[in-house]
Amino acid sequence: MSGLIGPVTKALALSGTLAAGSLAVAHAAPALSALNAVRPWLTPELCGFGDPDHVALTFDDGPDPASTPAFLRELDRAGVRATFFLLGRMLVRAPGLGRELVAAGHEIAVHGYEHRCLLARTPGAVRDDIARARDVIAELTGSQPCWYRPPYGVLTAGALAAARELELTPMLWSTWGRDWTATASPDSVYRTVTRRLTGGGTVLLHDTDCTAAPGSWRSTLGALPRLIDACQTRGLRLGPLREHRTATAITAPAGTA
Repeated sequence: MSGLIGPVTKALALSGTLAAGSLAVAHAAPALSALNAVRPWLTPELCGFGDPDHVALTFDDGPDPASTPAFLRELDRAGVRATFFLLGRMLVRAPGLGRELVAAGHEIAVHGYEHRCLLARTPGAVRDDIARARDVIAELTGSQPCWYRPPYGVLTAGALAAARELELTPMLWSTWGRDWTATASPDSVYRTVTRRLTGGGTVLLHDTDCTAAPGSWRSTLGALPRLIDACQTRGLRLGPLREHRTATAITAPAGTA
């Protein structure tokens, strides 16, 4: 029997490693949905595909007193409402701005409390972060959020389970502006968004540079009037996610590959 101890110990260690690896894969597998090239076909329900005559306009990372008010003024000028995915820590710093978003008719949603990649966090920490953000947003804005978008668009199994428990619907996007980079310009943001923009799509932009290159929000703001005009010229309604989704509208529109 003593001669078996070494091989058995090695076998147990190997099985434990394999089990841990399997758990890691299961935990991280939903993160594949962050890849724009595969998301429309792998998880179309996360792309925000909705009614074909509507485009959902969404902003991440705010509210930020240094930049969000400028977006509010531009959206008000155009008569457009949007969905703002708020960070709990940003809202705590500017609760009045969160209430202003709601008062202006915009929809608020959950982007987490801290802007940290979920792959580096335990399921328990992820659940606590999402719950904390949801509760802070509901308390400080007076509006109960129903959507959740993870930082960097990277979902995990724990995040999906937490969202289900907290009655939040995970939502990513079908097109973005890459507006967080130091090289972004109003023209590059506009061109990048419209390259994949279709009726029924969801646009991801940022109303702050709190997790991006300093001043990058100015490129987003500069592109916004042109983007609004482009949608209206094409006969597309532009608005928040609450006006966008239908029970059956989760199929990727043609041309989103």
